[in-house]
Amino acid sequence: MFTYEMKRLQFPRLLWTILPVLFFLWMTFSASLPTVVLARQSTTTPSAPASSTGMYITVITEEPQINVRMGPSASIYPIVGTLLRGATAPALGKSAGGDWVQIEFPGAPYNKGWVYSPLVSVSPPGTLFVVESPPTPVPPATPTIDPTLAAQFNVLPTSTRLPTFTPPPSMTFPIYTQTPATREGESIPLGVVIVAFVILGVIGFLLSVILRR
Repeated sequence: MFTYEMKRLQFPRLLWTILPVLFFLWMTFSASLPTVVLARQSTTTPSAPASSTGMYITVITEEPQINVRMGPSASIYPIVGTLLRGATAPALGKSAGGDWVQIEFPGAPYNKGWVYSPLVSVSPPGTLFVVESPPTPVPPATPTIDPTLAAQFNVLPTSTRLPTFTPPPSMTFPIYTQTPATREGESIPLGVVIVAFVILGVIGFLLSVILRR
């Protein structure tokens, strides 16, 4: 009987000891429940990228491919890639004049490139916002030459005196003077004298032969 009465007195004390513990556990669970719900909502509904326009370009040129440049100019910005005919790419914006369209192009600086708008079509119909052109590329530095070092290799040719031109000696040609012909009666030609001696010799020979007979 005494033991039973002691158990009846101890049960309320035990109950009042357990109730605070249960209340504390319930408060802890209810405080952590909203945090779990908020985290689950943020993972199931991610926000869309700010640069996404939902529009894309299609290459419509008759050429096999078109160039993708770093910026909206063919004379200033270099080529960063190409797109084949019929290829598509997400459209991000356009240049101030509307002549160029900015697209997503992996591998280019910031994964963005520019194509000439007459060579592509934009779908679906809509308006692309004007985007700022990228900075123009800096040309490579021109190597400079140290003047002191260059002077060591700048060899000036020494002036050489040109040979003096000496004219050749003048050539003298012999001058033949023609003896004027003698007049008739002034002198007998040598040929006539020889012929006369021959005739005289023949006559003398004939006379000597006749006389020997």
